[in-house]
Amino acid sequence: MPGQTILEIPADEQVAMLRQLRQARYGCLLALHILLLCAHGHTPSEIATFLICSRSSVYRTVAAYRRGELVLDEVGEAGAPVLLSWHRSLVALLKRAPSAYGWCRTRWSCQALALELKARRRISVSRETLRRTLHRLDYTWKRARHVARDDDPDRVIKLARIRHLVETLPAQAVLFFADELDIHLLPKLGSEWMLRGTQTEVMTPGTNQKRYLAGALDHLSGKITYVMGERKNRFLFIDLLQALDRKVPAVNKVYLVADNYRIHKAKAVTEWLAGHPRFEILWLPAYCPRANPIERAFGDVHDKCTRNHKRNRIADLVSDVVWHLKRNGPWRYKLSEIYYAPEVDTALAELKMAEKLKAA
Repeated sequence: MPGQTILEIPADEQVAMLRQLRQARYGCLLALHILLLCAHGHTPSEIATFLICSRSSVYRTVAAYRRGELVLDEVGEAGAPVLLSWHRSLVALLKRAPSAYGWCRTRWSCQALALELKARRRISVSRETLRRTLHRLDYTWKRARHVARDDDPDRVIKLARIRHLVETLPAQAVLFFADELDIHLLPKLGSEWMLRGTQTEVMTPGTNQKRYLAGALDHLSGKITYVMGERKNRFLFIDLLQALDRKVPAVNKVYLVADNYRIHKAKAVTEWLAGHPRFEILWLPAYCPRANPIERAFGDVHDKCTRNHKRNRIADLVSDVVWHLKRNGPWRYKLSEIYYAPEVDTALAELKMAEKLKAA
């Protein structure tokens, strides 16, 4: 009789029983019950009532199962089936180098990840499943990049000055970000689509030839003013300054943000600037290419022109770069997030306060 199974359990005792139930089924049993009841055709409301859980728990478990995030391990620690969410374990592995887990490797491969998950968590996943999962988690297989130590003692104040100028640029002034780009006849190698089992071959030149581009990115318009040269020296930079002088004859002030490369501080450059007082150079922090938005535009030049190119003559390659600069763009890149770090905000506020006191 149904009446014989109805109990009057005190509320506080029910709370204690529910607490123990949730602790006992945490991580696996609830998900197993939800999936099995779903397989038998029960609705989320019925399942939530049966298992004393929320409907959101039902929907969340079903969604995780459909995405492949839940895998049934055949034997758990106590010899019982265990339902595991292995995406978190996968991401944790990727945060450390393989050598930290005893591998004689510097990078993770899908096969190595699969073996490590099997050994440490007893999760059997194929390398192809891992590859698809990594793509779903927004991971991609790409080249690393070199970075230098960003430890300039004046880094914060330099960034604050540049940001202050960007935010308060006068009407009769222009701001450029300058840098140089090496163009090599020896192609830069990069990824591209290839048939499985094949690899695109890029012929190397008998003798590598080089040309150098000096460019200045207009902060407002995103257009690049550039000059070409056979040597990267002070004369190349002076040619760029002269090109800018001709390009903006009507403005009162030309601000040029540049890095600390020696050609920018050469005696001939200093003398040229002394003869052109409307030009002023602001120095970037040492070893901080992220602070220069023209670096991103130059990266686009490599992607469009120099990577995996098939040119046999340096003149043809230079023509490709010139055509790209004329045809594409403008490159309206915003300042990097490093300009908006809390310490830069503080330095910027102090700089504005000092200007107000000086004006008063």
